[in-house]
Amino acid sequence: MQPLYMTDSYLKEFAASVSKTEGAVVFLDKTAFYPQGGGQPCDMGTMECNGRVLNVVNVTKKDGDIAHHLDGELKEGDKVHCKIDWNRRYRLMRMHTAAHIIDAILYRETGALCTGNQLGIDKSRIDFSLDSGMEKMKAYIDMANDAVEQGIEVKIYSLQRDEAMKIPGIVKLAAAAPPNVAELRIVEIPGVDIQADGGTQVANTKEIGKIEFLGTENKGKSNRRLYYTLSEL
Repeated sequence: MQPLYMTDSYLKEFAASVSKTEGAVVFLDKTAFYPQGGGQPCDMGTMECNGRVLNVVNVTKKDGDIAHHLDGELKEGDKVHCKIDWNRRYRLMRMHTAAHIIDAILYRETGALCTGNQLGIDKSRIDFSLDSGMEKMKAYIDMANDAVEQGIEVKIYSLQRDEAMKIPGIVKLAAAAPPNVAELRIVEIPGVDIQADGGTQVANTKEIGKIEFLGTENKGKSNRRLYYTLSEL
């Protein structure tokens, strides 16, 4: 299976073949549908086959493959034309790149690592390994918006894992390490952030719009939660 979203987050439609089915769950030879993982919700959309249009209602990872959960059934060998729900995808791309910038600002200013996150359409949250400093969160969001306004090109490329792991700050997750593979997919916002990541991202920070601070929450010892949303473009 070829994950097309890894090389092109802007791919809205694609053709594929059904390689395997499990009832209403379909596996393809290639896909642009992002499966739920890493705090990023899955893509949704449609698959068209022989005049039938089926809805993709969930996308998950299964045994190293990507499972597309449909509201109907297809059969092995079927040719499908797939469409991503672009408004949903693009909103999550913007949220995701914003999260990278916020992570980088908190790491730079406090040394805090991300202990959890959940992207959403309406709002997103990030947990940080912080004991205090909640009153400064609004200022950190202002710093993040300064980076957004610079219109920085977001670079995505691969590095050998050993080489990548030598880069300071390449991992900003407190309880997770990049997958043990030969090459890592790197997302770099020059001058702001660099980290291993497998999700979808915007091409330029300007596309994020304005990050809006929603509030904070104390989630226990050394764990603080930040909520944010994005203005409409």
